[in-house]
Amino acid sequence: MDYSHIIGKTVKGTIDRPLGSSHPRYPEMIYPVNYGYVDGIFAPDGAEQDVYVFGTEEPLAYFEGKVTAVWHRLDDVEDKWIVSLDGAEIEDEKIMEGIRFQEQFFHGKLYR
Repeated sequence: MDYSHIIGKTVKGTIDRPLGSSHPRYPEMIYPVNYGYVDGIFAPDGAEQDVYVFGTEEPLAYFEGKVTAVWHRLDDVEDKWIVSLDGAEIEDEKIMEGIRFQEQFFHGKLYR
C-alpha cells in the first residue's frame, strides 16, 4: 500500500471518543488515546476518516496535527490514521501500545 499522499499531511478534526472515555457499545473498553475523525474527509466505510491522536495525556475535543503513519486493517474496509499533535515521529511500539485496545480484534499492518 502506498500512503505517501497521506503521511506528512496536516489534518484537523473532532475527537468523539476522548482519552479515558469508554466505547459506546463496549463500556469496558477504555480509550488510552484520543480517537476521532478528520472533518470533511470520508473513508471507504462512508464515515469521516478515523484517527488515533498522539501527543497529549489530556482528553481533547478537537485536534490539529500531522499524519505520521496509517494502520491498515486487512480484514475491514477502514484505515486508521495516526496523528501526531506536534508533528514528531512516534515509535512503532508506542503506536501499537496505544491502539492495541481496539486493533487487537483486527488484523492489520502499520505503514509509514
